[in-house]
Amino acid sequence: MVIVVLVLALVAAIVLARSVKIIPQARAGIVERLGRYSRTLGPGLSVIVPFIDKVRYTIDLREQVVSFPPQNVITEDNLVVAIDTVIYFQVTDPIRATYEVANYIQAIEQLTQTTLRNIVGGMDLERALTSREEINSALGAILDEATGKWGVKVNRVELKAIDPPPSIQDSMEKQMRADRDKRAAILTAEGARQSAILTAEGEKQAAILKAEGEKQAAILRAQAQREAAILKAEGEAQAIDTVFAAIHQGRPDQALLSYQYLQMLPKIAQGDANKVWIVPSEIGKALEGLGAAVGKLGAQQTNGDTAALDESARSRGRRAAQESDERAGQVLQSTESEVAAAIAEAADAARGGFGSRQGRTAEVEAPSPTGDVEPGESPRA
Repeated sequence: MVIVVLVLALVAAIVLARSVKIIPQARAGIVERLGRYSRTLGPGLSVIVPFIDKVRYTIDLREQVVSFPPQNVITEDNLVVAIDTVIYFQVTDPIRATYEVANYIQAIEQLTQTTLRNIVGGMDLERALTSREEINSALGAILDEATGKWGVKVNRVELKAIDPPPSIQDSMEKQMRADRDKRAAILTAEGARQSAILTAEGEKQAAILKAEGEKQAAILRAQAQREAAILKAEGEAQAIDTVFAAIHQGRPDQALLSYQYLQMLPKIAQGDANKVWIVPSEIGKALEGLGAAVGKLGAQQTNGDTAALDESARSRGRRAAQESDERAGQVLQSTESEVAAAIAEAADAARGGFGSRQGRTAEVEAPSPTGDVEPGESPRA
């Protein structure tokens, strides 16, 4: 009896285990009854008829990612490249995914290879390397259309890598290096050109500013020279007026003028450019006047007589009287020997000029001993 109870309990446990099924979340169970599709179990606890119903497949409804191994593809320019692809898909209909295709993952892989060869075969290598987005879009559209009847939706297709042959990679690297060197040379040349242009513009501006500065400086120097010349001329005019007024106020006599005239003769004869020295005709009169003045001075020194000053000269002013006294004192202090030496020096200079400088002409203007030259006229030799 106990054995029967145990057997019945064991059979009940087996029946219960075969009739209760738990389906995880995001999965679907395909139930077959006696080898034919019966129903689809959703997530959670489900009860089936034991020994009659059977959960044939449990389909994952989540989005899945499958990476396919590299495959060789020939481009339009007959180059073999290896392409890695990644497929993102999701089962939308578990029944079709179960009964429409034996292995939908393998079917997607083969379809991806054939489609990829078809797309990349119409492109050259350079376009294939630079048109990944175009390849992804075309491949995704074809796969999605082909896998729709299998209950599978291809969400996205990505190319992980496109690897050309090693020789092509080396050539591409050389070309890329040459292009970079070319761009670097162009940029360097453009930089040098811009630098030269900026330097030339800077030099141009500097030259313009320097020329303007020199112009302003020249204008200022010319204005300064003009002002200086005007002031100098005014000063010389004032000096001439002052000297002229002082001479007329002092009323110099004939002896003083003759003495000054003889003192100027050696200075006239000096200079390498004076080849011919013409003695003025008035020198004789000057010597006569000077001799008379010397005799008069000797007589005045011997007798001790002093000349009386004229009343009209005293009234001309204290300054004119002082200047006249100074000139008279200079004449009185000159001894007869000094006057005789001056006369001898003048005579020697006159004789030397006539003896050694004949045949060459040059004119030297000498002041008149008489002091009768009008303003603005030059005495004649």
